[in-house]
Amino acid sequence: MTERPALLAVDDALTRLHALAPKIAAETVPLRAAAGRWAAADVVARRTQPARDLSAMDGYAVRFDDLGGPLRLIGESAAGHPFDHPIGAGETVRIFTGAALPPGADAVLVQEEAAREGDEVRLAGDGPVRGGNIRRAGIDFAQDQTLIATGDRLTPARIALAASGGYGTLSVARRIRVAIVASGDELTLPGAPLSDRTLPESNGVMLAAMLADLPVDVVDLGILPDRLDTITEAFRTVEADILVTTGGASVGDHDLIRPALAAAGGSIDFWRIALRPGKPMLAGKIGEMLVLGLPGNPVSAYVTAAIFLKPVIAAMSGAREPSPTAYPAILGAPLRANDRRQDYMRAVTRDGRVYVADSQDSSLLATLACADCMIVRAPFAPAADAGDSVEILPIA
Repeated sequence: MTERPALLAVDDALTRLHALAPKIAAETVPLRAAAGRWAAADVVARRTQPARDLSAMDGYAVRFDDLGGPLRLIGESAAGHPFDHPIGAGETVRIFTGAALPPGADAVLVQEEAAREGDEVRLAGDGPVRGGNIRRAGIDFAQDQTLIATGDRLTPARIALAASGGYGTLSVARRIRVAIVASGDELTLPGAPLSDRTLPESNGVMLAAMLADLPVDVVDLGILPDRLDTITEAFRTVEADILVTTGGASVGDHDLIRPALAAAGGSIDFWRIALRPGKPMLAGKIGEMLVLGLPGNPVSAYVTAAIFLKPVIAAMSGAREPSPTAYPAILGAPLRANDRRQDYMRAVTRDGRVYVADSQDSSLLATLACADCMIVRAPFAPAADAGDSVEILPIA
């Protein structure tokens, strides 16, 4: 009889999983290839933005004290084509949004409040305040200022910030190679002919979709039959940073992931987690390759991928805060007390409250597809009433 280890707490399993993860080297990539990755080094401004005082409006650069009388137009300043001569008493320069302010000017008179006849300009409205309609040098950031910290996700806005700060490339962890394999004689490829003895394999495409926003290259190992030699050979020959299996991680006669892992020269660090769904998940290594054995039931595979797989990939990619953030929500209906396992309950938000799905069976993909969040219930959480606060994790 197979000895079953005690259930490992979710937080303890996460800590051990991160310790197992291989180190990933950094590389330098063009900005266009950096989206969705994490900064491997601080991005420090190489320039000041804006480098000079700029006009925030189309109009006329003026000396504020001269606005009471007519002004003589002496030139024009456009973005990339500044008027670099000082303006003197009673003078003005036509200026456009984003253009450099001429020396001596201390306000911009917007064109809607100006009356122009030839080269003479007069105030025709309330006019600006002193310093009005000017974007001062350095108002966005200054040279040597840290724009992006190590571990920050490189969002589109941060990539634009890096470009503005003088960067054309960024240092990031290289892309992570993730091999995904399903096992089971009953499984067939999605779209293949079916019988009452077969089942479409859905976990592989689901996991690939879950990882689509991460810097990974997915290696699809397909479906392996319930044969120890075949699974062992696949494990022994695959080249990846992470090997993800679905199904076969429990203790049945056809659950071959653990013996195949051992036969391929690997080892198990932990197995069986105190969570629902997903208790039979395991983690180990083959050489430097991290192995994550997810349950075969699709909801269990989804939950364990969301709680363990995605965060470990984010951490390996350099994320400072790799785990998903839980948010408070107001419960719409009562929940009974929880047992010793941390529970991730599919739920929907409606009219400002969150409602748990009627059935939490871990095989029900339709329920998962309709859910927009999971209610997280800590071990031994007491019963909760409608109106109580609970923690939720959004489902994308």
